[in-house]
Amino acid sequence: MSTSELTIRPATPADIPAIFAMIFELAVFEKLEHMVVANEAMLHDSLFCDQPVCEALVGETGGEVVTFALFFHNFSTFLCKKGLYLEDLYVRQAQRGKGYGKQMLVALARLAVERDCGRFEWSVLDWNTNAIKFYEGMGATVMPDWRVCRVTGDALAQLSAQA
Repeated sequence: MSTSELTIRPATPADIPAIFAMIFELAVFEKLEHMVVANEAMLHDSLFCDQPVCEALVGETGGEVVTFALFFHNFSTFLCKKGLYLEDLYVRQAQRGKGYGKQMLVALARLAVERDCGRFEWSVLDWNTNAIKFYEGMGATVMPDWRVCRVTGDALAQLSAQA
């Protein structure tokens, strides 16, 4: 699909270096680069193995990938339908303000509707007020009563070892 200057398409293996570079840029923006343990090979395997665990769209302009969205399906027991969960959406700094983020969200919303998803969800850091305003302007509801719970690393190993 092509909208204004941006062409949005499913990611291919050739896009892995650009996507991975933007993942690291996102981590730097969020001040979380110290948490990145992934590499290009791991990303490739996650997206393009026999049973991929996630999918990605990329947006390119002038032959350059300038934005990506990485997503997967989750499930709502209340709706008894799958949902589309956006893990990351990133637009390169020099390309911001051109409507590319909105175009990516619209493309993902269309995909969710085509796949009969009951929800399209994502998380946003509470300090990222620009993103919150942007998402609310697109019709999203920021869920004030919900908090993300995460168990990882040693805590995950310890939890799994409990009787």
